[in-house]
Amino acid sequence: MNTATEPVWRTALSGAQILFVAFGATVLVPLLTGLNPSLALLGAGIGTLIFQFCTKRQVPIYLGSSFAFIAPVIYSVQTWGMPATLGALAAASFFYYVAAALVKWRGVEFIHRLLPPVVIGPAVIVIGLGLAQVAVGMATGKAGDAQVIPYETAISIAAISLLATMLTAIRARGLLKLVPILVGVAVGYVVSIFMGIVDFSKVTNAAWIAIPEFGKPEFNMAAILFMIPVAIAPIVEHVGGVLAIGSVTGKDYTESPGLHRTLFGDGLAVNVVGLFGGPPVTTYGEVTGAVMLTKNFNPVVMTWAACFAILMAFVGKFGAVLQTIPLPVMGGIMVLLFGSIAGIGLKTIMDGRVELSNARNLCIVSVTLVTGIGGLGVTIGSFSLHGISLCGVLAVLLNLVLPREPEHS
Repeated sequence: MNTATEPVWRTALSGAQILFVAFGATVLVPLLTGLNPSLALLGAGIGTLIFQFCTKRQVPIYLGSSFAFIAPVIYSVQTWGMPATLGALAAASFFYYVAAALVKWRGVEFIHRLLPPVVIGPAVIVIGLGLAQVAVGMATGKAGDAQVIPYETAISIAAISLLATMLTAIRARGLLKLVPILVGVAVGYVVSIFMGIVDFSKVTNAAWIAIPEFGKPEFNMAAILFMIPVAIAPIVEHVGGVLAIGSVTGKDYTESPGLHRTLFGDGLAVNVVGLFGGPPVTTYGEVTGAVMLTKNFNPVVMTWAACFAILMAFVGKFGAVLQTIPLPVMGGIMVLLFGSIAGIGLKTIMDGRVELSNARNLCIVSVTLVTGIGGLGVTIGSFSLHGISLCGVLAVLLNLVLPREPEHS
């Protein structure tokens, strides 16, 4: 498509489509973690604009809320509280800056050697399966240990939401195929209204135009040291996202503007968004799919998507509607979504041709999976690693220190 002469209204419409595609995943992360969904939209918009500034607006990428941080945020809020968690999320950008410097110094191959599929695959599986209990709890109407929605009602709504999401992912065509989460939420929400479990009082009391309530981060070293290693998985996801969009547009973005610039832009976005209370942002595969479908490679489209997200963040009633989505609706979708994340980890291992008959590889994968899914925690003084944080560090260390098996002649 010739984007040079494209009318402004068409570029703006394409931007609205991109936001539509990324919307479901962007707002689900804060709804699951207790963060403000309006701040997630604001953060996605501002984060994307920061990324575009750092990359000289050359890459058609939109940043949305990262699923890798869901379990760590839930644990961190329970352990250190929300202000310390927000400070830790902002500090997670440190790993991005280190990765950007390493790429600039040693090239992208160094990152691939440091974080090969045998490290990343099991870590991503842990991100998905580590949240399985949360998904099932929500699908059955539980908030923690409390049964807030009757079991029969909750499981029915969750099943309908899950079925709608799966059918959209499998049978839909065109742009609709890229928004299964949004379709699942919409169908589940309508069913919930008919079953009388949606409380509209928040929507009624909310103003049409409202400034989102910004978070107030505090910097707790224990929370920061816990959160920083979590960025390992999103960094690899970022590299994959940049390579994927490059294969769609036919351009090598690792050379121009350079992977160090894209990593720095993503890291700076994570930093800024965390400071005002939004969830960390990352590249979205759904957006790459939308770009492939529409054949519109103009990065200005992402600027429009970012601007629309920022505007929506200030619509008070819209933010209030998001907060009325019942637990079972999200739970039903999470059953599929978290399983899909685990599936991506498995695919990473398979695509990387990780030979599990090799004792060294088997040791790395086994230890990573059991410590991560089992929720092993290590605390030394105020320093703490737990779940994905610990297993990510373990996977990297094991890959660096375990000896290679001797080659048989």
